[in-house]
Amino acid sequence: EEVLFKIRMKIENFKVCKSFLSKARGLMFSRRENLLFVFNDEKRRSLHNWFVFFSIDLLFLDKDFRVVEIKRNFRPFDFYKSREKARYVLELVEDHDLKIDDVVLENLHQNI
Repeated sequence: EEVLFKIRMKIENFKVCKSFLSKARGLMFSRRENLLFVFNDEKRRSLHNWFVFFSIDLLFLDKDFRVVEIKRNFRPFDFYKSREKARYVLELVEDHDLKIDDVVLENLHQNI
């Protein structure tokens, strides 16, 4: 499902991943696109980049869509566990200037 979100005054397309299968698959064997992973609770998140043949940035967001951690240049076939607790994870394939404490997806609760 594709939804438009506002990120720092710029409109971007994201694919929302809610189901177990969509989160497990992520960007494996797919084209470059931004993904938003939705979880039911806030905790440290473990992610892999297996069978993804390009680097991405990971943004870990709390329940209020505030950036609590950024992992830049997450390389193909790598694994990462966040240091901070997160309820949402953004996988970004494009350049951005986001930083810790930015609120990136305001007024999104009703769309998820």
